[in-house]
Amino acid sequence: MVNVLIKTDSHYKVNRKRIRGAIEQFLIGKKVKGKTEISISVVGDRQMRNLNMKFRKKNETTDVLSFPLIDNEYGSKFVDPPDDILHLGDIVISYPEVIEEASRENKMVDDKIEELVIHGVMHLLGYHHDQE
Repeated sequence: MVNVLIKTDSHYKVNRKRIRGAIEQFLIGKKVKGKTEISISVVGDRQMRNLNMKFRKKNETTDVLSFPLIDNEYGSKFVDPPDDILHLGDIVISYPEVIEEASRENKMVDDKIEELVIHGVMHLLGYHHDQE
C-alpha cells in the first residue's frame, strides 16, 4: 500500500488520483513492497526558486526537486523503519514550470506532472541522472 500525501494551493489543479496511481504502478514495477509513504507538494516559482537556492545554491526555479528521507549516498539499502512504513521522502513540483514545459513539449499538463513525479520518485529511490 502506498500513501501519497499531496499538498497544493487551490489554484494549482492536479489529478490526485492519477498521481497516486502512477506512483503505485511505478513502485510495483521497481519491486517496492509493503507500506510506503511519499509526500508531493505543488508550488509556485517563487517558492521553488527559494528551495533551489537553499538546497542547491542555484538562484533559479526548476521543475522538480526531490528530498529523500533515507541517504543512499553510501549505497546503503533501506532498513526496516520502526513504524513499518517506508518513508521515501518529499517531491516538490513547480506548477508554472509544468505549464511552460508542457506547452513547449506539446504535452498535456497531467502527463507532464506524472512524468516529473516519476522522475522525483526515481531520485527518492536513489537513481541519479546518469542511471535513468
